[in-house]
Amino acid sequence: MKIITMAHGAGGEAMQRLIKDVILKHLRFDPEVSVEVSLEDLDDSAVVEDIVLTTDAHTVKPIFFPGGDIGVLAVSGTINDLAVMGAEPLALSSSLVIEEGFPIEDLERILESMRRTCERAGVPIVTGDTKVVERNALDGIIVTTAGVGRRSESLDRNIEVVRRYREFEGRWLKDSNVRDGDAIIVSGYIGDHGIAILSFREGYGFESEIQSDVKPLNKMIERALHEGGVVAMKDPTRGGLANALNEFAAKSGVGIEIFEEKIPVREAVWAACEMLGIDALEIGNEGCVVLAVVREMAESVLQALKETEEGKDAEIIGYATKNVRGVVMRTSVGGRKIVEPPVGDPVPRIC
Repeated sequence: MKIITMAHGAGGEAMQRLIKDVILKHLRFDPEVSVEVSLEDLDDSAVVEDIVLTTDAHTVKPIFFPGGDIGVLAVSGTINDLAVMGAEPLALSSSLVIEEGFPIEDLERILESMRRTCERAGVPIVTGDTKVVERNALDGIIVTTAGVGRRSESLDRNIEVVRRYREFEGRWLKDSNVRDGDAIIVSGYIGDHGIAILSFREGYGFESEIQSDVKPLNKMIERALHEGGVVAMKDPTRGGLANALNEFAAKSGVGIEIFEEKIPVREAVWAACEMLGIDALEIGNEGCVVLAVVREMAESVLQALKETEEGKDAEIIGYATKNVRGVVMRTSVGGRKIVEPPVGDPVPRIC
């Protein structure tokens, strides 16, 4: 009998196979409403008659970690999924599944964190649900959030700028929009979130230097769209940068070449990855975005990102190209390395 494993929820190839071979098989049908971006597109959100919709369940362990908690994670993750489609996030819903015996003090701490994050992003929680389950049924609490957004003037202006330089038929920032010559930008350091959680959970000690990067990015993304030229965006959560880039490449039918020395990674994260034998490119993040931008606007978008607090460490890390297949990294010593899509995130239960 085939069973679910932890890898099926880790954002890599195992999860993609589960979604395509099992979940989509049962949920395919032709709706009566107009669906521009559907479940089968496997983007970060769906678009139904210009309404953008996404949902996420959060099972992070531990629920409090260096730099954040399950509350800020739930709100930020859903807002970011809306924003990377080019939408203006409007409102959230939240569902709490709480284990009997969970401290009310901890619940209030989580809710206060959610409130502060909503205020920072300017996006309220407007409806929700609460359930309580028996002791030992789960690890304390699960927070599920859903979000709704709408088309923005900044998205329309952004696409107008794209069309000055090349053909662009779409109306949203989908993974399949990347073309030969587009620049690839990362908005900040990678690996912080996954390493902070793993270190804190296992007692490795790196959490004294590394904290999660979790935060809402809608205002930073709005700034990039106002500059114009962005064709696709993705938040590299489960499966990390490696998975996000491979999704761009596979869905767009174009190769991506990146440069190791341009990828922003903290020394402490490199050290932790080396000690633990894991790849920083495969570690999940919760406070950065990968952008594909028409080459002519890449420097302008980079500068716009750097002018924000959330994007001050942004870098152009490579380019889409017809000259390679998949994702290839030029190493700091002059070689080339194929960046495979990970089977799963090497750090489970990070979101």
